[in-house]
Amino acid sequence: MSLAERTDALLALIEDDRRAQCESVLVEARAQAAALAAQARAQARAQLHEALQRERARLADALAAARAELQTRRRLHEQRRIEALLARGWQRLPQVLAARWSGADTRRAWIAQALERALELLPRPGRQTGAAADAGAWTVAWGGDWPEAERLDTAARIAQRTGAAPAWRQDARIAAGLRIGAAGNVVDATAAGLLADRDEVGGRLIGLLQEPSA
Repeated sequence: MSLAERTDALLALIEDDRRAQCESVLVEARAQAAALAAQARAQARAQLHEALQRERARLADALAAARAELQTRRRLHEQRRIEALLARGWQRLPQVLAARWSGADTRRAWIAQALERALELLPRPGRQTGAAADAGAWTVAWGGDWPEAERLDTAARIAQRTGAAPAWRQDARIAAGLRIGAAGNVVDATAAGLLADRDEVGGRLIGLLQEPSA
């Protein structure tokens, strides 16, 4: 083999080695590029997922705050509605009570409830003797439009239940209802007396206002 042929063969070997090395470098570079691309995609997905999680959390917080605000507004609205209805109820109660006292049936029910309450709380003079019996006699104060026949009937019922007829006293300050007293104790079943405990009456009104409609 001539010198030129040996030289050409050597150059061909060098070129083949160069191509092999270049191909190896290219393969490694492509692999590194693919790995970097995959890593970049994974990092981008992780960043996107994290961003989405943050946005979901922000939206959840905003929704919870909006719901809380809505509930607060609803409670305030309901409170104001109840307060307005309660104010109207307080304004109407005296008229309603006056109307119940004016009605024969409702007045009789009113008197019957007052009598039962008095029987629970007041001493009964019929269970005492002598001066103690006189001291314990019931006194009934009344006002408004209460027919005499009903007063007589009430007196008879009191006498039957307690053993002694009550004393009567008309009081112009009583617009409706009656007040029964004995031995320093009083059952105030007047309209004013029934409305005196604003907390209890107001609580019952609110309870009625909050009951669902039938």
